[in-house]
Amino acid sequence: MKKLNKKWSTAGLLIAMGIVYGDIGTSPLYVMKGLIAGNQGKITEEFLIGSVSLIVWTITLLTTVKYVLIALNADNKGEGGIFSLYTLVRPMGKFLIIPAIIGGAALLADGVLTPAVTVTSAIEGLRTLPIFTEIFGYSQDVIVVITLVILLVLFSFQRFGTDTVGKLFGPIMFLWFTFLLVSGFANLLQDLSVLKALNPIYGIRLLFSPDNHLGLFILGNVFLATTGAEALYSDLGHVGKGNIHLSWPYVKISLIINYFGQVAYLLSTDIHQFKEMNPFFQMIADPLMPMAVLFATLAAIIASQALITGSFTLVSEAMRLKILPRLHVLYPGKSRNQQYIPVVNFLLWVTTSIVVLTFQSSTKMEAAYGLSITVTMLMTTFLLHFYLKTRAKAFFSIAVPLFFAGIETIFLLSSLDKFVHGGYVAVLIALIIIVIMYIWYKGSQITDGLVEHLPVKNYLSQLEHLRHDHSLPILQTNVVYLTKYMEDDEIDAPILYSILDRNPKRADVYWFVNVSVTDEPFTKQYEIDTLGTDYVVLVKLHLGFRVSQEVNVYLRQIVAELMTTGEIKKQVQTYSVSEHREVGDFRFVLLNEELSHAGELSNWSRLIMQTKFAIRQITVTPARWFGLEFSEVLIERTPLIIGKHRKPNLERID
Repeated sequence: MKKLNKKWSTAGLLIAMGIVYGDIGTSPLYVMKGLIAGNQGKITEEFLIGSVSLIVWTITLLTTVKYVLIALNADNKGEGGIFSLYTLVRPMGKFLIIPAIIGGAALLADGVLTPAVTVTSAIEGLRTLPIFTEIFGYSQDVIVVITLVILLVLFSFQRFGTDTVGKLFGPIMFLWFTFLLVSGFANLLQDLSVLKALNPIYGIRLLFSPDNHLGLFILGNVFLATTGAEALYSDLGHVGKGNIHLSWPYVKISLIINYFGQVAYLLSTDIHQFKEMNPFFQMIADPLMPMAVLFATLAAIIASQALITGSFTLVSEAMRLKILPRLHVLYPGKSRNQQYIPVVNFLLWVTTSIVVLTFQSSTKMEAAYGLSITVTMLMTTFLLHFYLKTRAKAFFSIAVPLFFAGIETIFLLSSLDKFVHGGYVAVLIALIIIVIMYIWYKGSQITDGLVEHLPVKNYLSQLEHLRHDHSLPILQTNVVYLTKYMEDDEIDAPILYSILDRNPKRADVYWFVNVSVTDEPFTKQYEIDTLGTDYVVLVKLHLGFRVSQEVNVYLRQIVAELMTTGEIKKQVQTYSVSEHREVGDFRFVLLNEELSHAGELSNWSRLIMQTKFAIRQITVTPARWFGLEFSEVLIERTPLIIGKHRKPNLERID
């Protein structure tokens, strides 16, 4: 999708409808149904009015106040989400990586259930069509098969991009919310007394009412009405703050009116006449039922698509923040914001399909849904506290996060009941992701500062002599090393060892490139230091955490600019298919670190490092990560010695 600015536009409003509100927009399909099922099908007027009151105020407090009015202002150059928020506050303490990791992992894990719940709920609407029940009856197996086929097609389609289909998402979701509004309003007119649910006292009473068989645990089901709020914040960068502010009132009114309509319908209907209860579909007039099922299915697919796209973005940010290993990223669409990560796509498809096969019905999935997302919301609230500390009065920065943390803690405690009903699936996935993130982050901490650094200027004379030493074959016109460290003219010592000691590498120009990931999302800047020569160039690339690190592309621009300014000589090529080519060839030398057993290291640290190196073997290579897969690349193995050198303690015997 094309990145939009903060100002609103008609196109932006439609795109916001299609991207931001998919998850929360499909909640009417299953929230009220789940509340009825959780109460063992026993409903009274007090139960229904209290339930919809809890829904209205949950959406108002968590989605409207916390996210739309407060969190959207905590943007990083227009980008939102828990990792963007972390980059804003991480100077305030290294420990803040902990809530960022927990929140990001929980968001990814709970997202596995979103496509399963929404698509299954929509397809179950087919059972409201007489022609479907006449042919298939109420068999859940048919519903499961159809759901699995839709999910297979959806995940398979990711590799081709969604530029064309994406343009349809906005109008379809606008029609969907209009349908929610109209169908809900038509049923609300049957009993306007439902509007008294706007008074929060009815919701509070229900929590302690004997009509409520779940007690406080009912909040676990109510919470499902606002699970898309975190996604709303994460997608800020795709649509812009102004478009969310303008579109949200229409979306919220449509949702609330639809919930009111469902309650009004239930109050005027004998629910015992139905074999299974889903007021969303059953309140629709029979002639409109096929359209309702079609609309619901399209909305569920769009919600799932938004979740998949959001997962790609979240993983991509984590990789650039060095809390996840490098994975292969493709850009199938016309926009660089549209990413495709094959491994993530495959894992999402497999786990989502397993969830559908395991739980079968949407009612059972709902019992497991929402547990992890409460953890993400709590972590976001914790980080918001530190964000507000530097931008608001002390009372506000403490009182506001404390208020929302209290609410979200209650929702978390009420959702713990879901753990035994399937919530353990999302928790287990989250724990696996947290472990991987911890290993990657801790492994980087262990190695930081271990590699020796040397000043390049101390070796200029040797490099000058080497480049003119015709007894050695020339390796390449330009030899490029990627260095993890660059301060002034100091770089990683193994690089200079590789050039001068290991196998002297003759070249016309030696390039030392360091990539620095900035806290701003879309930075593209560079610094140059030639140390007063025309054969050594130190390049520091400052790239945003959402910018692809294609070093070869950036380097060719830099070379051309340096030749224009005369800082390096033109490299005229005698033989070339390009006429008057003035840029020589490049060879990228990558040093592949391998853990050495020569260092003394604690058992725990060694386990961390061994696991990190094992994970690295199955992830994308540095050459592919830096966009060098089609460039000349030389890979050299270099030992990584951590801790003190072990003494061999050999004893000579004669």
